[in-house]
Amino acid sequence: MIVHIVMFKFKEENKASNLKIVEEKLNGLVSKIGELKSIEVGIDFNQSERAFDLSLYSTFDSREDLGAYTVHEEHLKVVSLIKKVTSESKVVDYEI
Repeated sequence: MIVHIVMFKFKEENKASNLKIVEEKLNGLVSKIGELKSIEVGIDFNQSERAFDLSLYSTFDSREDLGAYTVHEEHLKVVSLIKKVTSESKVVDYEI
């Protein structure tokens, strides 16, 4: 199984609204992309200086499935939105 984790820092402008919109769009991908086995989206409540605002935890059966997800049209639509409303992101992919 492949685990894909991404953390995002959002721009301050319309931050609360954008967090909810992105959360909804990401959660909607599980019904649109067959290779995506599971998804969990969390909005940070800690708000420490080190904290990111939103995290994405998703799973795939294989590296190939992660690759298919990465270039899937529905995923790219969400990526386009995320790029407009975030200032930073970090990612880690690993196999278990």
